[in-house]
Amino acid sequence: MNAIPTDAIAAAARAGDLPRVEQLCRAVIASQPEREDAWFFLATSLHYQGRGSEALPAWRKLTELAPANSTHWSNYATVLLESGDTAEAERAFEESIRLDPANAAPRLNLGLLLLRKREYLAAREALLDAVERAPEEPVIRIHAATACCRSQDFDRAERLLKPWKEWPPLNDPELQLELANNLLLLSDGPAAERLLEDLVRIAPSHFEARIRLAGVYERMNKLDAVEAVLDRIVADGLATTDEARISVEQLRGGLAARRGQHAEAKTRMEGAGPRHPEDASHYFELAKVYDTLGETDSAMRALATAHAIKVEDLRRVAPERVADGEVEGPLALPDVTAEQYAAWPKFSAPDARHSPVFVVGFPRSGTTLLEQMLDAHPGLQSMDENPFFNRLADPLRRHDTRILGDLGVLRQYDVDELRKQYLLQVSEKIQRRWDAQLVDKNPLNMPWLPFIHRLFPNAKYILAIRHPCDVLLSCYMQNFRSSILLAASENLDRLARTYVAIFESWLRHVDVFKPNVLESKYEDLVADTPGQTRRIADFLEIDDATPMLNFQQHARDKGYIGTPSYSQVIEPVNRKALGRWERYRSYFEPVLPVLKPMMERWGYSA
Repeated sequence: MNAIPTDAIAAAARAGDLPRVEQLCRAVIASQPEREDAWFFLATSLHYQGRGSEALPAWRKLTELAPANSTHWSNYATVLLESGDTAEAERAFEESIRLDPANAAPRLNLGLLLLRKREYLAAREALLDAVERAPEEPVIRIHAATACCRSQDFDRAERLLKPWKEWPPLNDPELQLELANNLLLLSDGPAAERLLEDLVRIAPSHFEARIRLAGVYERMNKLDAVEAVLDRIVADGLATTDEARISVEQLRGGLAARRGQHAEAKTRMEGAGPRHPEDASHYFELAKVYDTLGETDSAMRALATAHAIKVEDLRRVAPERVADGEVEGPLALPDVTAEQYAAWPKFSAPDARHSPVFVVGFPRSGTTLLEQMLDAHPGLQSMDENPFFNRLADPLRRHDTRILGDLGVLRQYDVDELRKQYLLQVSEKIQRRWDAQLVDKNPLNMPWLPFIHRLFPNAKYILAIRHPCDVLLSCYMQNFRSSILLAASENLDRLARTYVAIFESWLRHVDVFKPNVLESKYEDLVADTPGQTRRIADFLEIDDATPMLNFQQHARDKGYIGTPSYSQVIEPVNRKALGRWERYRSYFEPVLPVLKPMMERWGYSA
């Protein structure tokens, strides 16, 4: 269908005289009701006059006149969506896709509709299909990355956004904001900061850009900058909605908490309340304030609300993670027995000095503190947590699902190639200093011990240990991004069982592989920091441990730290967090029997 409109309609359309276009089209339709071109110009003129309800029947008529025209169905869907009829809009987009499978546009629009409906997995599939059809289009890649992040597919989101620095200017404040939000979720705080600062320059009245920038400054420990942004938002009169005013007040409350003004923080946060019913972060932050003020029952009530929101959100994208009564599946690989290990062929591999140092331990056990201490030494180089071994395992699974169940089938060439891929991934994350030994800190590497040992059999490990109850309380108070940790932290019972399962797996494999492991107790590190850093330096065969003692300044200089400990590791070591769980003893009594074997293993008492 390529009918040509009358010259008069075309001239009016070129002149932008929409009422005249409407008038002429209605005249044509009165005498020729099947004129597709007249209906098209009528629908378009009504739409651009802001008369969507009147345009809708015209777009519907076009789908009846030309039911095989994909564009008509897509336009019809767009107007349906604007009218609030999401169900019919979804069906119309699907029909447009059926008629023109190669066209990325209706897939993009369908994906955006599904995102609005919070059907994240379906949105992810629609938008990834759109990326396949227009792989160079930044708009599609950014929206697809959003859907991937919402679906807990952070690796795919990272791949989608990898070329973002090469893209031309987006010239769309909302799209630039979405890109910055995604990069922040992917732990690229400096990039998010640059994008938001640029957006504030070009769109100074954009409230969401300002408030997001304030949040990034807080994550980068730039507290004076946070206050300056908030003051400017208020002075410029940008907080014009209830949600905007709540957002400002929440950040002011967080700022007060960071500065030790906890009573003020409580007043502000309670007064503000959540921005919306799914605002779990509000309850996590409020719980931390209650905890600092010693209001343990209030803290636990806030945390119960926060976790209920998070679990319900997770149920939409990974229902298997939140099955009732299930222990979160923490084990990355099947167990390797001593007999199986003895049958592995022996390969050449880097020695300890040329292997990474792996810092492991259950989350919130002090791994970030250890990492920052090590990174402060010029002979060592660390990075934010990255799931490198998950990424290395994915192609092996795709090639043959049996490989990870029997690592003995790998050949010398295979392990050499896997080590090379590991180092390439590392080099994408940091500017590698090849004269420094790499430090890979990731608590979730514990279940990957068999795979790590296959690639780096001579590597050294530092295992962070802390009183299990303090660990679990701290985990329960965290707004984790990882679906594994999020699900495990649903309640203390599930968290305790996950903790025990992960350590039992670790200890079984330590008994099999006999890796070189230094156990570092958080309590000892706090009590005698100089002595414990010397102990760590001796283990790593480092002559001078002194640079490690300046870790907090080193952490400040780094700017962005992508773990929940970002605000703690810039402070000197202190004893404030030791034994904090005792104030919550009544909540821990039911799980103490579960934790007892591990407490006895590490020499802790209940």
